[in-house]
Amino acid sequence: MELSAAHWLYAIVTFLVIFTMLFRRGVVLPTIVGTLLVAWVYKGSFVGGLQAVFNANLVAAQELFSIFLIITLMVALLNSLKDIGADEKMIAPIQKVMVNGHIAFFVLIGVTYVISLFFWPTPAVPLICTLLVPAAIRAGLPAMGAAVTVAIAGQGMALSSDYIMQIAPMLSASAAGISTASVADKAIVLSLITGGVAVPLAYLSVRKSIAKPDSEESTSSLKALRELTNVTPQVEAETASAEEEDVYGHRREIWGKFFAVLVPLSLLAVMLFMFSTKLGSAKSGGFEGGDGAAFIGGVAAVLLVLASVAFRRIHALDKISEHITDGFVFAFRAMGPVIPIAGFFFLGSSDFTGSILSLGEDASKPAFLFDLVQSAQSAIPENTFFAAFGILIVGIITGLDGSGFSGLPLVGALSGAMEGTTGIDPSTLAAIGQMGSIWTGGGTLIAWSSLVAVAGFCGVSVLELARKNFIPVITGLFVATLFAVLFM
Repeated sequence: MELSAAHWLYAIVTFLVIFTMLFRRGVVLPTIVGTLLVAWVYKGSFVGGLQAVFNANLVAAQELFSIFLIITLMVALLNSLKDIGADEKMIAPIQKVMVNGHIAFFVLIGVTYVISLFFWPTPAVPLICTLLVPAAIRAGLPAMGAAVTVAIAGQGMALSSDYIMQIAPMLSASAAGISTASVADKAIVLSLITGGVAVPLAYLSVRKSIAKPDSEESTSSLKALRELTNVTPQVEAETASAEEEDVYGHRREIWGKFFAVLVPLSLLAVMLFMFSTKLGSAKSGGFEGGDGAAFIGGVAAVLLVLASVAFRRIHALDKISEHITDGFVFAFRAMGPVIPIAGFFFLGSSDFTGSILSLGEDASKPAFLFDLVQSAQSAIPENTFFAAFGILIVGIITGLDGSGFSGLPLVGALSGAMEGTTGIDPSTLAAIGQMGSIWTGGGTLIAWSSLVAVAGFCGVSVLELARKNFIPVITGLFVATLFAVLFM
């Protein structure tokens, strides 16, 4: 295949993006400029290049909007539960189970994983660290041990698979041109293997520092944590009358208990139903693409309405709007930079270049990244180990920007482009790249990622926390990739 100047320019910009990530810099600027230059050279028109920049962002936004919407609804639901205190009541019974530091370690792992799987780690971290970490420290678990568990279970295991909301698999699969379900099913297996290796290693690293329950050491650690994270509680309605406060307090007590039971049961039912569809007949095939996200998003919307109306009554008409707005703000802050990055890497697939470059239906549609890989096919070793660990390393590199998600379009596009040249399924490659990117940048290994929030809430050094996570996480990623090569 003869490559054009636009192909070589696309290759240069791709390497520039990776190089920029190595220096922990944002890659939105080079991807926007890269989209402009590639389209300009290909079409021979500067105006066409400018149009392509807009079209690339528009196409990416259309493809990824379901991601923004599911984040919005889940964050809005969590905020509505905070209004009535149901979030605290949901996990209050778990505090009683933490009878010593060893049990507290594994209880934190399980609870963090489940909550983060449904609500995402970033909004779940304040809830877990505020309510469960102090109980774990009181039981004898050191603050660093608590921070390690929250990071590995939430930012690592739950976020890297993202099996319920399926945001990460959608990003990887869209760029690879494969189904979301195929990536999601393999990603959850690899995430559990990575976590299954990382958790015991992390436990061994903190086991000797676990103190006895309510010992002087654990008490002093708890006191230091409270002083560090102490904040003045907000008063929601300072102008409210005493009678109104009594009414809201009574509703909060009643409905808080009710939704503390209803929400976990509803989400558990969602998870069981989704699993049942995958275990059903081949004809049903389970949820495909965004069906799973749509299902849990619809359930979240209904629970949001019920919680708001039960507590606010007529004022729910306004309060729901606030929750939805806050959810969208959170979603765009978390995922907004991914749009121009995805737009550039969508140029690598012929599925999107027609829309981005405004080409006619009958026109030949280039696939810049796919064409580059195919032209270099003879130079690429047809070795599954080389391909798998190569994608893992690329994923780790892309995670160095501290996002974990910005690199998914790249590893997805590379995985799709390598189909048929390496002897390994592209969905497996995409899942491996997803592991590398999110475990690194999602908040376990990079100090400038959301790991900062975990360290802050637990009152430990973020650099020391990253060092504590390094050997367990890297070992887990190696074992998971090896498993993928041998058995997937």
